[in-house]
Amino acid sequence: MKKTSTRLADGRELIYYDLRDDTVRDAEDRRPLDPTVTTSEVRRDPLLGDAVAVASHRQGRTYHPPADECPLCPTRGERLSEIPDSSYDVVVFENRFPSLAGDSGRCEVVCFTSDHDASFADLGPEQARLVLEAWTDRTSELSHLPSVEQVFCFENRGAEIGVTLGHPHGQIYAYPFTTPRTALMLRSLAAHREATGGENLFDTVLERELAGERVVLAGEHWVAFVPYAAHWPYEVHLYPRRRVPDLPALDEAARTEFPQIYLELLRRFDRIFGDGEPPTPYIAAWHQAPFGPLEGFDGVTRHDFALHLELFTIRRTSGKLKFLAGSESGMSVFINDVPPERAAERLREVASS
Repeated sequence: MKKTSTRLADGRELIYYDLRDDTVRDAEDRRPLDPTVTTSEVRRDPLLGDAVAVASHRQGRTYHPPADECPLCPTRGERLSEIPDSSYDVVVFENRFPSLAGDSGRCEVVCFTSDHDASFADLGPEQARLVLEAWTDRTSELSHLPSVEQVFCFENRGAEIGVTLGHPHGQIYAYPFTTPRTALMLRSLAAHREATGGENLFDTVLERELAGERVVLAGEHWVAFVPYAAHWPYEVHLYPRRRVPDLPALDEAARTEFPQIYLELLRRFDRIFGDGEPPTPYIAAWHQAPFGPLEGFDGVTRHDFALHLELFTIRRTSGKLKFLAGSESGMSVFINDVPPERAAERLREVASS
């Protein structure tokens, strides 16, 4: 992998990740852009104790442009985009309309491929491995920013999810705090450790799932399963067998096997509802340990946390979506229409061709 960092016309950082070491990236951003102006502010909810990012400048962000005006495609002739070069393998750049900025964190866009009509599932193993290397590198780099406490790599796929750009891409959020969902996991981890005299909850969960009926895929270094209490109709958690706190801690064997397992999982997701259905909308979310000391979690350290990816779709059956209505949105109590055991069975049935 070759990494080349440059700057866009408004000062934002852009990084090329190339498969070939001899690739030269010297194209300049020819757009007449003014410096970016952001209004990001993090506010604390005094009752729930969680954080809300207020970012009014995002109202003007690019919204469903036609394919020939996609800002994530390479620059071609006089059609200028966010990527100055005429081609690329993987690109990461600072979001022009970030939810978090400055002392409130940082937001980046990850373009998985220059092919506008592809999806992550269409990538080859070498390209998917390059995306993994980009996620890993950005996690490591962002962890050194003084305002960053946790790094979140994720992909939203599909208009039903709320995606406003059709090009295959994901995002990276660098939060200045530990996210509420991670804090819940850490509290459960601490409580389990106390109740069992030191047992690790993530290890216990993985051991139980491996012995059960909800495993979807199992490799030498990765395991994918539908969790016992899945929130979503079709939800899969992907864990490395060797517990590590974050992407940089993965060993070479796990990195090598990852594309095989993950691409197969995504392709099965696209076949859940039958070949005649549109591509399955999904969210793919990497959960990594926060950086620095973990205060308030009864002796738990970041190395007790287990890196894992959660993949889920909001489609519950053909032509129908799972909406977060009263119970889910009002009280955070999910109601799942598909038994997790049946979801796992379906995902085993639809092995991709």
